Amino acid sequence: MWSSQRAANVPGSVFSLMDAAKSRALGRGLNIIDLSIGSSDLHPPQAVLEALWEAVLDPATYRYPLFSDTAPLRDAAASYMQRRFGVRLNADTELLPLIGAQEGLAHLLLAVTDPGDTLLLPDPCYPPYWGAAAVAGLNVVTLPLLPENGFLPDLNGVNLEVRPRVLLLNYPNNPTSAVADLQFFQQAAVWCRAHGVLLIHDHPYADLTFGDYRAPSALQTGLSGVVELHSLSKTHHMGGFRVGFAAGDARAIAALARVKGATDFHPYLGIQRAAALALSLPHEVGRAGADVFQTRRDALVPALRNIGWEVQLPEASMYAWARVPGLTDSVQFAVQAAEQIGVLVSPGRAFGARGEGFVRFALVQPPEVLQNAADRLGRFSEGHSGR
Repeated sequence: MWSSQRAANVPGSVFSLMDAAKSRALGRGLNIIDLSIGSSDLHPPQAVLEALWEAVLDPATYRYPLFSDTAPLRDAAASYMQRRFGVRLNADTELLPLIGAQEGLAHLLLAVTDPGDTLLLPDPCYPPYWGAAAVAGLNVVTLPLLPENGFLPDLNGVNLEVRPRVLLLNYPNNPTSAVADLQFFQQAAVWCRAHGVLLIHDHPYADLTFGDYRAPSALQTGLSGVVELHSLSKTHHMGGFRVGFAAGDARAIAALARVKGATDFHPYLGIQRAAALALSLPHEVGRAGADVFQTRRDALVPALRNIGWEVQLPEASMYAWARVPGLTDSVQFAVQAAEQIGVLVSPGRAFGARGEGFVRFALVQPPEVLQNAADRLGRFSEGHSGR
């Protein structure tokens, strides 16, 4: 009776099934290896923690933060974007703090679309994208991300009769770990501007890159018609702090500010101080975490290949996306693996129809634990097709 149609349209989470399977495994006394959730197990830089501690002891941080109070964080974000990507931003009109990028996306869609507008959404994709689209009342048209195309969408194949309003991209990608170069973003921006489509780029893995690869920013194609969402959850290991920022087209940022002004205040001032410091740290500090995830990648990928699973070597992110031979029901497979051997992975179907046949690993355990997980899965999959 008290559920709106909007709430009813938000899809259920497959991850609730995984949580229940984990509880059953714990009840059986199994040793659990949880690789299902992409929450960094590393801790924030020490200087960031000290800044937060000092702020907690400062009574001036206890009040509601107003927009003017966010100036230090906006300035730090502008400096970061200039250093990292060569993108110049007006900190007053082209930047806005977020209570996490996930919150930012949900409010941004409410700010730049009307119910019934069309969102172009990659498949597979981060599951909360679907929920944000449902809350905004949007018509979703999916763009297949195929291995043979490097998990990049084919914009030339979009049926323009659907009159798209927004294109949502995410590279480095969750769940596939695929990466995109600047040329791809240039082509996407040209396409969007030609068709009056707002390009939103979710960029939480901007600095979790491996080897010589460095992820570009969609804003390097220009600010007009482009908004990019950044988070400190991954590179700076501040997931529980819930802080990030939106940057780009001043008109879209202004609309986002109006919607956010009606629904929330800005992040706690102490968290803002910690985030501003994190964004100002030398690049090498952020790279340290990427090196840890690269070492874990180098342990897991060969182990999965040794059991016959197909997996590309990720150039970025904190995930590995593996195709399991003969797999036709990834949810059943993941639930059974959790219940019977205590290894939790994310079923590909949780990310969209195109994710079926795959499972996602989060690189949130040390190398030897990841190898152990692969060994367990190899023995498990010999007798369980998951079909």
